[in-house]
Amino acid sequence: MVSVIILTKNAEHTLADCMSNVRDIADEILVIDSGSSDRTVEIAKINNARVIEHQMENFADQRTMAISLAKGDWLLYVDADEFATKRFCAEVKKVINTYDPESGIGGYFIRRKTYYLGKDWGFTDSVQRLFLKKKLLRWEGVVHETPKIIGEFGYIESPVHHFTHQNLSQMLHKTIEWSDYEAQLRFDAKHPFMTPLRFVRVMGTGFLDSYIKGKGYRNGTEGFIEGIYQGYSMFITYAKLWEKQINKKKTV
Repeated sequence: MVSVIILTKNAEHTLADCMSNVRDIADEILVIDSGSSDRTVEIAKINNARVIEHQMENFADQRTMAISLAKGDWLLYVDADEFATKRFCAEVKKVINTYDPESGIGGYFIRRKTYYLGKDWGFTDSVQRLFLKKKLLRWEGVVHETPKIIGEFGYIESPVHHFTHQNLSQMLHKTIEWSDYEAQLRFDAKHPFMTPLRFVRVMGTGFLDSYIKGKGYRNGTEGFIEGIYQGYSMFITYAKLWEKQINKKKTV
């Protein structure tokens, strides 16, 4: 039995398609919602998902909670803006049906083909998403969470399509939300006090990593917009860090 786990918050525009594309492999779909104010929960229930509404503490907590709630022997985590391909579903079925308990494998990386603003970015990454439930111990990390498993990881070669940053409004909303976690991490790590030069450096790094190192320049106007956005995103995160640092000084 396979449980597909989807973490959501205000995902009404993508959730139905996401769920539809994993129907071939899902014996159950478990949606962990962290306080959506749109139709996300309604859409999940209409599409026969089991919905758990749980206030967000961090992403690792949401993913770990799902382990005990899921009914399946296998757990597949997908995000609401990720769409499984038929090739991906077929390969997952094959991996599960031919799984050798003596292999030492406890989980699998999956490949994601990335789209920004609806444009194929020519970029793929690999993330740990498919697990034998009894070998998945927990998730760790506040934002960039990672799983702790018993055993080693294998690989699913067929990709899912990741439609991140579908429009500018969504991009800005995500920045405001995620930057709270990112700023807190840096504050807890006692990051040096923010100065104008540090702002310039982190914003420049955000832009250059996206536009030059990430080869965003190959993607025309969309690539330039994404590069500027990454610099802006870094500015918001570090401005929130600066605000926390200033508030701490005022209380000392």
